[in-house]
Amino acid sequence: MVSTERTNEDQLELQEKVVQIRRVAKVVKGGRNLTFNAMVVVGDGEGSVGAGLGKGKAVPDAVRQGVTIAKKEMVTVPLKGSTIPHAVTTKFRASKVLLRPARPGAGIKAGGAVRAVMEAVGIKDVVGKALGSRNPINIVKATLQGLSQLQSSDTREAQSSGRAILPPAPDRRLPLRREMSSRRDREDREKKEPNPADQATEEVNQVKPEVIEE
Repeated sequence: MVSTERTNEDQLELQEKVVQIRRVAKVVKGGRNLTFNAMVVVGDGEGSVGAGLGKGKAVPDAVRQGVTIAKKEMVTVPLKGSTIPHAVTTKFRASKVLLRPARPGAGIKAGGAVRAVMEAVGIKDVVGKALGSRNPINIVKATLQGLSQLQSSDTREAQSSGRAILPPAPDRRLPLRREMSSRRDREDREKKEPNPADQATEEVNQVKPEVIEE
Protein backbone atom coordinates (compact mmCIF):
# COMPACT_ATOMS: atom_id res chain seq x y z
CA MET A 1 0.00 0.00 0.00
CA VAL A 2 1.33 3.39 -0.94
CA SER A 3 0.11 6.15 1.34
CA THR A 4 0.85 9.79 0.75
CA GLU A 5 -0.83 12.89 2.13
CA ARG A 6 -1.11 16.28 0.53
CA THR A 7 -2.94 19.40 1.65
CA ASN A 8 -4.39 21.82 -0.88
CA GLU A 9 -5.03 25.25 0.63
CA ASP A 10 -7.26 26.30 -2.26
CA GLN A 11 -9.69 23.42 -1.67
CA LEU A 12 -10.57 23.97 2.02
CA GLU A 13 -7.60 22.02 3.39
CA LEU A 14 -8.52 18.68 1.84
CA GLN A 15 -6.30 15.74 2.68
CA GLU A 16 -5.38 13.47 -0.21
CA LYS A 17 -4.28 9.91 0.49
CA VAL A 18 -3.10 7.56 -2.24
CA VAL A 19 -4.18 4.08 -1.16
CA GLN A 20 -2.82 2.06 -4.07
CA ILE A 21 -0.94 2.56 -7.33
CA ARG A 22 -1.20 -0.26 -9.83
CA ARG A 23 0.59 -0.74 -13.12
CA VAL A 24 -1.47 -2.27 -15.93
CA ALA A 25 0.20 -3.74 -19.02
CA LYS A 26 -1.80 -4.39 -22.16
CA VAL A 27 -0.13 -6.62 -24.77
CA VAL A 28 -0.64 -5.40 -28.34
CA LYS A 29 0.87 -6.26 -31.68
CA GLY A 30 3.71 -3.78 -31.40
CA GLY A 31 4.56 -4.58 -27.76
CA ARG A 32 3.00 -3.59 -24.43
CA ASN A 33 1.11 -0.45 -23.43
CA LEU A 34 1.71 0.55 -19.81
CA THR A 35 -0.90 2.52 -17.87
CA PHE A 36 -1.32 3.26 -14.16
CA ASN A 37 -4.32 3.17 -11.82
CA ALA A 38 -4.39 5.15 -8.58
CA MET A 39 -6.95 4.80 -5.78
CA VAL A 40 -7.14 8.15 -3.97
CA VAL A 41 -9.12 9.08 -0.84
CA VAL A 42 -9.93 12.76 -0.17
CA GLY A 43 -11.35 14.18 3.06
CA ASP A 44 -11.50 17.36 5.10
CA GLY A 45 -11.07 15.66 8.49
CA GLU A 46 -14.46 16.94 9.69
CA GLY A 47 -16.90 14.35 8.36
CA SER A 48 -16.61 14.64 4.58
CA VAL A 49 -14.85 12.01 2.50
CA GLY A 50 -14.71 10.71 -1.05
CA ALA A 51 -12.72 8.24 -3.13
CA GLY A 52 -11.85 7.97 -6.80
CA LEU A 53 -9.99 5.61 -9.10
CA GLY A 54 -7.87 7.53 -11.60
CA LYS A 55 -6.19 6.20 -14.72
CA GLY A 56 -3.36 7.62 -16.78
CA LYS A 57 -0.19 6.90 -18.69
CA ALA A 58 1.85 8.29 -15.80
CA VAL A 59 1.45 8.11 -12.03
CA PRO A 60 0.89 11.87 -11.51
CA ASP A 61 -1.83 11.87 -14.17
CA ALA A 62 -3.59 8.93 -12.52
CA VAL A 63 -3.40 10.54 -9.07
CA ARG A 64 -4.69 13.85 -10.42
CA GLN A 65 -7.66 12.18 -12.08
CA GLY A 66 -8.40 10.18 -8.92
CA VAL A 67 -8.42 13.36 -6.83
CA THR A 68 -10.84 15.01 -9.24
CA ILE A 69 -13.22 12.05 -9.12
CA ALA A 70 -13.00 11.81 -5.32
CA LYS A 71 -13.89 15.50 -4.86
CA LYS A 72 -17.00 15.07 -7.00
CA GLU A 73 -18.17 12.03 -4.99
CA MET A 74 -17.66 13.35 -1.46
CA VAL A 75 -20.27 12.41 1.15
CA THR A 76 -20.96 13.70 4.67
CA VAL A 77 -20.64 11.20 7.51
CA PRO A 78 -22.44 11.72 10.86
CA LEU A 79 -19.94 11.51 13.72
CA LYS A 80 -20.33 11.05 17.45
CA GLY A 81 -17.39 12.89 18.93
CA SER A 82 -14.26 11.17 17.68
CA THR A 83 -15.97 7.91 16.70
CA ILE A 84 -18.98 6.62 14.78
CA PRO A 85 -22.54 6.49 16.21
CA HIS A 86 -23.04 2.73 15.89
CA ALA A 87 -21.59 -0.43 14.38
CA VAL A 88 -22.15 -1.22 10.73
CA THR A 89 -21.25 -4.07 8.38
CA THR A 90 -21.21 -3.66 4.61
CA LYS A 91 -20.22 -5.75 1.63
CA PHE A 92 -18.96 -4.66 -1.76
CA ARG A 93 -18.44 -7.49 -4.21
CA ALA A 94 -16.10 -9.98 -2.49
CA SER A 95 -14.96 -7.60 0.27
CA LYS A 96 -16.74 -7.19 3.60
CA VAL A 97 -15.93 -4.49 6.15
CA LEU A 98 -16.97 -4.32 9.81
CA LEU A 99 -16.84 -0.96 11.64
CA ARG A 100 -17.46 -0.54 15.38
CA PRO A 101 -17.21 2.51 17.66
CA ALA A 102 -14.36 2.64 20.16
CA ARG A 103 -13.65 4.45 23.43
CA PRO A 104 -12.04 7.90 23.35
CA GLY A 105 -8.29 7.52 23.11
CA ALA A 106 -8.39 4.01 21.66
CA GLY A 107 -7.16 5.16 18.26
CA ILE A 108 -7.81 3.68 14.84
CA LYS A 109 -7.56 -0.08 15.09
CA ALA A 110 -7.62 -0.85 11.40
CA GLY A 111 -5.10 -1.37 8.68
CA GLY A 112 -4.57 -0.60 5.05
CA ALA A 113 -7.36 1.01 3.12
CA VAL A 114 -9.76 1.26 6.10
CA ARG A 115 -7.25 3.34 8.05
CA ALA A 116 -6.76 5.72 5.12
CA VAL A 117 -10.51 6.36 4.88
CA MET A 118 -10.87 6.84 8.66
CA GLU A 119 -8.01 9.36 8.78
CA ALA A 120 -9.41 11.29 5.82
CA VAL A 121 -12.92 11.54 7.28
CA GLY A 122 -11.61 12.62 10.71
CA ILE A 123 -12.49 9.57 12.83
CA LYS A 124 -9.89 9.04 15.58
CA ASP A 125 -11.37 6.16 17.60
CA VAL A 126 -12.77 3.19 15.69
CA VAL A 127 -12.32 -0.53 15.23
CA GLY A 128 -12.31 -1.79 11.65
CA LYS A 129 -11.98 -5.28 10.27
CA ALA A 130 -11.72 -6.28 6.62
CA LEU A 131 -13.27 -9.66 5.80
CA GLY A 132 -13.26 -11.60 2.58
CA SER A 133 -11.21 -10.22 -0.29
CA ARG A 134 -8.34 -7.89 0.65
CA ASN A 135 -8.45 -5.90 -2.58
CA PRO A 136 -7.76 -2.28 -1.48
CA ILE A 137 -10.10 -0.83 -4.10
CA ASN A 138 -13.05 -2.96 -2.97
CA ILE A 139 -12.23 -2.35 0.70
CA VAL A 140 -12.26 1.44 0.20
CA LYS A 141 -15.61 1.29 -1.58
CA ALA A 142 -17.07 -1.02 1.08
CA THR A 143 -15.86 1.33 3.83
CA LEU A 144 -17.42 4.35 2.14
CA GLN A 145 -20.64 2.42 1.67
CA GLY A 146 -20.69 1.61 5.39
CA LEU A 147 -20.01 5.23 6.37
CA SER A 148 -22.87 6.41 4.15
CA GLN A 149 -25.23 4.06 5.99
CA LEU A 150 -24.47 5.58 9.40
CA GLN A 151 -27.26 7.46 11.16
CA SER A 152 -26.92 10.14 13.79
CA SER A 153 -28.17 9.53 17.34
CA ASP A 154 -31.02 12.04 16.90
CA THR A 155 -32.26 10.26 13.78
CA ARG A 156 -32.15 6.88 15.47
CA GLU A 157 -34.06 8.18 18.53
CA ALA A 158 -36.70 9.74 16.29
CA GLN A 159 -37.17 6.47 14.43
CA SER A 160 -37.30 4.42 17.63
CA SER A 161 -39.85 6.75 19.30
CA GLY A 162 -42.29 6.49 16.41
CA ARG A 163 -44.97 3.84 16.59
CA ALA A 164 -44.46 0.90 14.35
CA ILE A 165 -47.20 0.41 11.78
CA LEU A 166 -48.02 -3.27 11.68
CA PRO A 167 -49.83 -4.88 8.77
CA PRO A 168 -53.44 -5.95 9.41
CA ALA A 169 -53.85 -9.43 10.83
CA PRO A 170 -55.29 -11.97 8.43
CA ASP A 171 -58.93 -12.91 8.99
CA ARG A 172 -58.90 -16.59 9.91
CA ARG A 173 -62.68 -16.80 9.60
CA LEU A 174 -62.61 -15.76 5.98
CA PRO A 175 -62.47 -19.34 4.58
CA LEU A 176 -65.37 -20.35 6.86
CA ARG A 177 -67.42 -17.39 5.70
CA ARG A 178 -66.76 -18.28 2.11
CA GLU A 179 -67.83 -21.85 2.76
CA MET A 180 -71.03 -20.74 4.51
CA SER A 181 -71.88 -18.26 1.76
CA SER A 182 -71.32 -20.86 -0.95
CA ARG A 183 -73.54 -23.33 0.94
CA ARG A 184 -76.30 -20.73 1.25
CA ASP A 185 -76.08 -19.89 -2.43
CA ARG A 186 -76.35 -23.56 -3.28
CA GLU A 187 -79.46 -23.95 -1.11
CA ASP A 188 -81.08 -20.86 -2.62
CA ARG A 189 -80.31 -22.13 -6.10
CA GLU A 190 -81.92 -25.48 -5.33
CA LYS A 191 -85.03 -23.74 -4.03
CA LYS A 192 -85.36 -21.61 -7.14
CA GLU A 193 -84.62 -24.43 -9.56
CA PRO A 194 -86.96 -27.40 -8.88
CA ASN A 195 -85.69 -30.89 -9.32
CA PRO A 196 -86.78 -32.52 -12.68
CA ALA A 197 -87.64 -35.76 -10.88
CA ASP A 198 -90.03 -33.94 -8.55
CA GLN A 199 -91.65 -32.22 -11.54
CA ALA A 200 -92.23 -35.56 -13.24
CA THR A 201 -93.80 -36.99 -10.07
CA GLU A 202 -96.11 -34.03 -9.75
CA GLU A 203 -97.24 -34.36 -13.40
CA VAL A 204 -98.02 -38.04 -12.91
CA ASN A 205 -100.07 -37.29 -9.84
CA GLN A 206 -102.01 -34.57 -11.64
CA VAL A 207 -103.10 -36.90 -14.45
CA LYS A 208 -106.58 -38.24 -13.59
CA PRO A 209 -107.36 -41.84 -14.56
CA GLU A 210 -110.03 -42.15 -17.23
CA VAL A 211 -113.20 -43.99 -16.10
CA ILE A 212 -114.70 -46.27 -18.74
CA GLU A 213 -118.44 -46.72 -18.40
CA GLU A 214 -119.94 -50.02 -19.52
